[in-house]
Amino acid sequence: MRRVPAKARVIEVSLVKQLDFKVVCPKPDDDDRISSKKLMCTPEMAAHLKVIRDIVGKHKSTLIFVNTREAAEMLGSRFRMMGVSIGVHHGSLSKEARIEAESSFKNGLIPGLICTSSMELGIDMGDIDHVIQYMSPRQVSRLVQRVGRAGHGMGRLSSGTIITTGADDAAESSAITRKAAAGEIENVELHENSTDTLANQVCGMVLEFGELSLEKVYSIVKRAYPFRHLKMEMLKAVIQQLADSRLVWYEDETVGRKMNSLHYFYENLSMIPDEKRFEIFDMVSGRTVGALDEVFVVDFARPGAVFIAKGEMWRIIEVINEKSRIKVEPISDPGGEIPNWTGEEIPVPYEVVQEVGKIRRKLADEIRAGRDDDGIYESYKNDYPADKEAVGVISAIVRKQIKKGLLVPGDDTVVIEQDETTIVINICGGHRVNETLGRVLSSLLAARFGSSVAMEIDPYRIKLELPRMFSAGHIRELLMETSPEHIEPIIEMTLKNTMLLKWKMVHVARKFGALGRDVDYERISMRKLLDVFEHTPMYDEAVREIFHDKLDIERAKEVLGRMQKGDVKVEVQKSSPIGEAGFLGGRELMAPERADSSIIAALKNRIMEDKVILFCVNCRKWRSNRVVKNVPDVPECPLCQSRLIAALKPWEEEEMKVVKKPDSVKTEEERKRTLRVYRNANLVLSHGKTAAIALASRGIGPETASRVIRKLREDEEEFYRDILIAERNYAKTKRFWDG
Repeated sequence: MRRVPAKARVIEVSLVKQLDFKVVCPKPDDDDRISSKKLMCTPEMAAHLKVIRDIVGKHKSTLIFVNTREAAEMLGSRFRMMGVSIGVHHGSLSKEARIEAESSFKNGLIPGLICTSSMELGIDMGDIDHVIQYMSPRQVSRLVQRVGRAGHGMGRLSSGTIITTGADDAAESSAITRKAAAGEIENVELHENSTDTLANQVCGMVLEFGELSLEKVYSIVKRAYPFRHLKMEMLKAVIQQLADSRLVWYEDETVGRKMNSLHYFYENLSMIPDEKRFEIFDMVSGRTVGALDEVFVVDFARPGAVFIAKGEMWRIIEVINEKSRIKVEPISDPGGEIPNWTGEEIPVPYEVVQEVGKIRRKLADEIRAGRDDDGIYESYKNDYPADKEAVGVISAIVRKQIKKGLLVPGDDTVVIEQDETTIVINICGGHRVNETLGRVLSSLLAARFGSSVAMEIDPYRIKLELPRMFSAGHIRELLMETSPEHIEPIIEMTLKNTMLLKWKMVHVARKFGALGRDVDYERISMRKLLDVFEHTPMYDEAVREIFHDKLDIERAKEVLGRMQKGDVKVEVQKSSPIGEAGFLGGRELMAPERADSSIIAALKNRIMEDKVILFCVNCRKWRSNRVVKNVPDVPECPLCQSRLIAALKPWEEEEMKVVKKPDSVKTEEERKRTLRVYRNANLVLSHGKTAAIALASRGIGPETASRVIRKLREDEEEFYRDILIAERNYAKTKRFWDG
């Protein structure tokens, strides 16, 4: 008998929660500039720390929400240096450390607790009377949830302060607070037709009933809302995959349990991916401090490296892969790198960034109309609960843009800017739209150049680092000529070369029971994974999850279509203040923008002790291994007296072999590598030891070294300061360079 769905009525009981928001952007004073040197941070960061300390001091119990564990550790370490008793709580700390922080806060032993989304729900933290959100909450729902932790009771006021760090942050926070007050909360985007979930539930059904007809399984599954549009063909493919993995038997449109069904089902009760976590073990106290994600360990962790966890500095003594443990010792060095936990970036919704675009457009109109800062602030505060400093930060960058005669990118204007081989596309698209369009552009450009293109995005910009010059006008042409319908196939094609798809495929295959939980993804080749899993439900699920979590194909198609119809203007101009303001976060605030003399001296000393290989590209016979400090001011080959000497890094030995090859047998790639060595040698020919110093620096090749060397400057310290900036830029973007 066919089951008739029950009718239901939705009754909404409107209980208006009293919310009080304040958006602030503290300006540093002389005291902040002094304290910033002690805290190894910018004066702006010192001002933020002071404001947080003062707010906590005025309230009985304050939660300080941050968006990432990275930011939590950064703030926690600085408060510890200041001697301020504020705890840290996030998911990568050990259970003991989290319980200790919760207990101390709830019992009033500490007046403030820095936390991530780990404290949004479910934990009774007592009577909280104020919430601080450090930097934009990114989403309306997060702001409402977090500030709602204060005054948690019927009829009580929930008050919160958002501390912003720049123009984008202040405008974004303004848009979010207005939307929160108006009840404009984001729609929840459900995962629909998730095949690994379906596989799990099919196994659960056969364990419950022994065997079922295909039609019965289909009717049960279709009753669940996320599977209401499920096609029978997809269900058959999933069951066949389970049968191939020997988890169920499947014959004559009937599915049943096997001996492996029980073991698989209870090993996969949760659909959360099983990621390897490395325990941080303090050798001094003999206690576990927390945990680090596998990706961070692979990219960063090595003996001697320094990082921050639980607000304290640690030096790595040993990495034990077999036991998934990192042995550390506590230190007091304030220069440690903050653990870079993955997967934590909260995506800013399209609707929020579009309102930021409208804010910019409105401010631009008022500035062009001649309104002063006071008039702009009076108008702004009618719509948004921001203080004068926050409004001033937003209007200042828009005013600077207009003063330079440049367009202001907004909700109806996309602006493409160029600085040599760096292209910045100013587009108010949000994380997922910008990630989608950025991947499409980088793929098309990589195909054109024959080499990879580095990409970085934030909610308001797409940044591309090109291997050679390519005009911004040509980027505009690409946007105008690429069919919106080609976005999805281009994205899927490019995913096949990424670690992201490999990582996701391994996790999905584990959830399907096709791979064991203990399989090390690093030991599986991408080619082998594709050969085995392409054209299976597992491959389709991995792609679907990436599309759902990381990208927004449909919205990107819509935005690109609007550009091509002229509904959104696409213009080209030179680098602008708004374009250059992106990609800043807690890490930038932690370290002073201008390193002090002690840091510069340490950098110079390190470079002078680094090794280089001097190689004559004229006779191609002479080479000499030197430390940089022993490189002559004017290097010269003792065999042929040529001054065409390349200064290569120790790991560039292979380049000498390539240069020595006859040109007639070199591949196109080898010719490019040879040309790069000659560019290196020409720099040394023109600038001697100065070029060798720049070329010995980390991540700096001939092109970047040329820019650093040729820049006019007053003293040697400025030269090393520019090298430090180049090294930092390389460190921030190197993870985006993949084949």
